[in-house]
Amino acid sequence: MSKEEKVLWLEQKHKTLQMFYAAALADSTLRYGKAGILDEVAAQKKAEQMRTGAALAERFGVKEPQDAFLKTADTYGCADWVCEKTNDGFVVTASRCMLCAISKKMGEYSPCKIHCLSPMEAMLKGVAPEAEFMVEETLWDSDRCKVCIHVN
Repeated sequence: MSKEEKVLWLEQKHKTLQMFYAAALADSTLRYGKAGILDEVAAQKKAEQMRTGAALAERFGVKEPQDAFLKTADTYGCADWVCEKTNDGFVVTASRCMLCAISKKMGEYSPCKIHCLSPMEAMLKGVAPEAEFMVEETLWDSDRCKVCIHVN
């Protein structure tokens, strides 16, 4: 196998793993939802993630607040986050998300908080504890995700 073929094979393998991971998260969302415990589990996970946000950020290489979105997008290949600076922080938007799309096909339960927004908020606050994290809309209910970050 040539070097180019190996790179292509590794890229395809990575994309396949990303798809399987998104499907597993969508499946867990569906099962938590059907069991009536999605909101409870999401709240518990968020509390845990907020306590360990700095360590999670370090594991992902998050050094700046916007990295919470950009590094996870690069790793998981789920959402196509775009970051735009503002006077007091930044706004991130996404027009597609593999996890959200798979979850919509599977059922009626949003994966946005439990598997996406809460972990990114935890990492962001792990590097910028004073930051405000405001979700304006998600792909579950809209045609885009939009999160506003205000850093004092």
